Amino acid sequence: MTGLPGIGSLVRMRLRTWAGEIEEQGILLPPAAPEHLTMKLVNGYNISHPESSLISVELISEANPQDSEDEVSDSDSQDANLPLVRILHTGGTIASRVDYATGAVVARFEPEELLAAIPELAVIARIEAVKLGNMWSDDIRPQHWNAMLAASAEAFADGAAGVVVTHGTDTLAVSATALAFGWAGEGGGPPGRIVFTGSQRSSDRGSSDAGENLIAAVHWAAHGPAPNGGLGDATVVMMHAGADDGAVVVLPGCSARKLHSSRRDAFKSVNAEVLAHVHVSRDGISHTLMPEYEAALKSTPPRVSPGNEPTTYDGAIRVAQLLAGAHLHGDLITSVADAGYRALVIHGTGLGHLPIENAIGDAPENEELEAAISAAISGGLRIIIANQCINGAVNMNVYSKGRRQQELGLLGQGGTSTPEAVVVKTHWSLSQGRDLSADLDSNLIGENPDRILS
Repeated sequence: MTGLPGIGSLVRMRLRTWAGEIEEQGILLPPAAPEHLTMKLVNGYNISHPESSLISVELISEANPQDSEDEVSDSDSQDANLPLVRILHTGGTIASRVDYATGAVVARFEPEELLAAIPELAVIARIEAVKLGNMWSDDIRPQHWNAMLAASAEAFADGAAGVVVTHGTDTLAVSATALAFGWAGEGGGPPGRIVFTGSQRSSDRGSSDAGENLIAAVHWAAHGPAPNGGLGDATVVMMHAGADDGAVVVLPGCSARKLHSSRRDAFKSVNAEVLAHVHVSRDGISHTLMPEYEAALKSTPPRVSPGNEPTTYDGAIRVAQLLAGAHLHGDLITSVADAGYRALVIHGTGLGHLPIENAIGDAPENEELEAAISAAISGGLRIIIANQCINGAVNMNVYSKGRRQQELGLLGQGGTSTPEAVVVKTHWSLSQGRDLSADLDSNLIGENPDRILS
């Protein structure tokens, strides 16, 4: 449409709608659809209207070509007395902001740009930033876990007190678990703090949690307690503690799980206590350790990985997952075994059960499932039961069905890990050539607590 101010200009438009005339003010963006006008409102939301609905447009201020590039401070001007924190950016919106020249949310991961966007970081730590990628978190694979492990090892070798991994939230807890096993699975621990954080709300929205989560994560990476490695703290996940601002929860990386698709407090600790809270306010930043974690830190010496080097994941090893229920059939088990998978994690119902009994004689597929499981295990496939209830333990000792499952060779009895942690632990154990059955029975890094929350 001709005659409009340039993209990025602040404008006030009068528009004709089905509800009558309205007035909107915001930043003019590239049109979201042909023959439409698109603007970003003050609250961060985008709106679009047909060009034909425009009554008038008033220019408030011209587009500034520098709007996409804030003035930034020289990285050399950072306070040399502060701890060094290296931010590893893998994707997600937490290290992003709006480029009003295009209307897109773009990654900002250079230290100067982060400090310009979130100046509070400059008084917490010296910031370095490395871009590992800009990926959707659901596209992350084991090779990316290995890249994060290598980058964190390099950061510690370069003198970093802590590492912050900015990550899309959908699989953030999975990557946090993977790095926890990589650093601490064999009895060691990372040389410094490793924090995973993300943002549930886009950074162009007024309700964004990006800034506060990153501030809290950098604080913990710089000033939190040294990780023990065996208390669930080899890595931590830090996200909003509630719907409101002001408190960010510190969760064990190996026990964290995203339990809501969009809430700012979507992450919870499963079967384990939270570790701490970080408080962010106008008066400053502080953290409070939970009493149980504080006592454990005092009574348990920290573990350090030999040579400060983590273990990694064998990309050739594949672990499948299936869900127990009315549609779990034997041919699925056989297909997994025939495809060369090394292990299969089945999310069992209740205490960890599978449909393997034909009680009234009308479900032969249940008997076929049991036969397929038995054959697959005999052929070398490791089959592990996880808990699809999420909370609570796998307990195949309570009912005869569970005891029959153990006789078949199904693993996972007594497990209190999240299903994701079971998958990652299985992959890690097989990658190291360890005794998988023994590892599943063990609490290696805090992922399998003996005392679980009711």
